[in-house]
Amino acid sequence: MIDIRGLTKRWPGADRNSVSDVTLAVPEGTSCALIGPSGSGKTTLLRMVNRLVEPSAGSIRIGGEDALRMDAVSLRRRIGYVIQDVGLFPHWSVAANVATVPRLLGWDAARIARRVEEVLALVGLDPARFAERRPHQLSGGERQRVGVARALAGDPPVLLMDEPFGAVDPVVRGRLQEEVLRLLKQLRKTVLIVTHDVAEAVRLGDAVALLRDGRLVQHAPAAEMLAQPADGFAAEFLGADRLLLRLSLFPLSALPARTEPAPGTPLPVDATLRDALAALLAAGATTLPLAGGGSLALDDLLAFAAAR
Repeated sequence: MIDIRGLTKRWPGADRNSVSDVTLAVPEGTSCALIGPSGSGKTTLLRMVNRLVEPSAGSIRIGGEDALRMDAVSLRRRIGYVIQDVGLFPHWSVAANVATVPRLLGWDAARIARRVEEVLALVGLDPARFAERRPHQLSGGERQRVGVARALAGDPPVLLMDEPFGAVDPVVRGRLQEEVLRLLKQLRKTVLIVTHDVAEAVRLGDAVALLRDGRLVQHAPAAEMLAQPADGFAAEFLGADRLLLRLSLFPLSALPARTEPAPGTPLPVDATLRDALAALLAAGATTLPLAGGGSLALDDLLAFAAAR
C-alpha cells in the first residue's frame, strides 16, 4: 500500500540530507513504526508521505498510485493524520472537529452525523457525552482519542501517526496504545507511526524501521529486529533488555503448557510470555498455573527465550 523508493530530502542551505535514499514498503493492512534518535529524519519521512514536506528525490506510491503526481490536497484527504498535540480547533465542538474531513469530502449532513457517532464510539468516547464538548473540557487522553477519531472519520486507507501519545502520562499512554492496537487489528488500515519509544514501536508495529542520520539502518518484523539487530548502533538503540521486550510479542500459547498442576494465582489466557516472566519473578515461583488449565514453568520460558 505504501511503497517508498530512494526517498531523499535536503533542506535549502543544509550541509547534509535530512533523509537519504530511504526505501521501504508497508503492505496493505499492516503497520510500520519509525524509530531512531532525535534528528534521524523520522518525522520528515512521515511528512513526505502526505506531502506536507516535498521530497528532493525518490518516489512514493500509495495503493499503486504515484503520490507525487497527485493533487496534494486531495492526497491528504485520503490519509488520516494524528499528531502529538492533536491540533483540535478550540472553538469547535468534538463533533465538528471529527467531521472536518467528511465535510471537505462533500458528504451530506446525515452521513456525517452517522460517521461522527460511529468513530467516537470506536475510540471509546460516548457520543451522547462527548459530541458537544469543546476541547478544553477534555482530558489529554480524551483529546488524543478525538484526534484519532478525526483521522479515521473519512475512512482513509492510510493512517500516519507522529508521536501520537507523547503528550499524555504513562498510564493513559498504555491505555491509548491498547485502544489503537485494537483499532488497527479491527480496521486493517495501513499505518506508518513515528515514535521514540522502542516498546511502543514493537507493540504497535508489525514491522519496525530504524533510522540514523536520515538513513535506514534496519527494516524488519519487530520480533526479528529485537532478536537480530543489524549492527552495534541498532543493538544499543534497542536496549540491553530487547530480548525481554521480545517476549511481549508472544502469547502464552507460544509455549506448550505442562500438564501437572501448580500453586498460585493463574496466569490469564491473554497474557504474554513477558507477563508470565514478571508474574513468576514477583511470586518467587518456578511454576504458575494457567487459567486455561495446566501450568507454565520458568525453565521452559527461559529455554524458549534462549532458543529464539
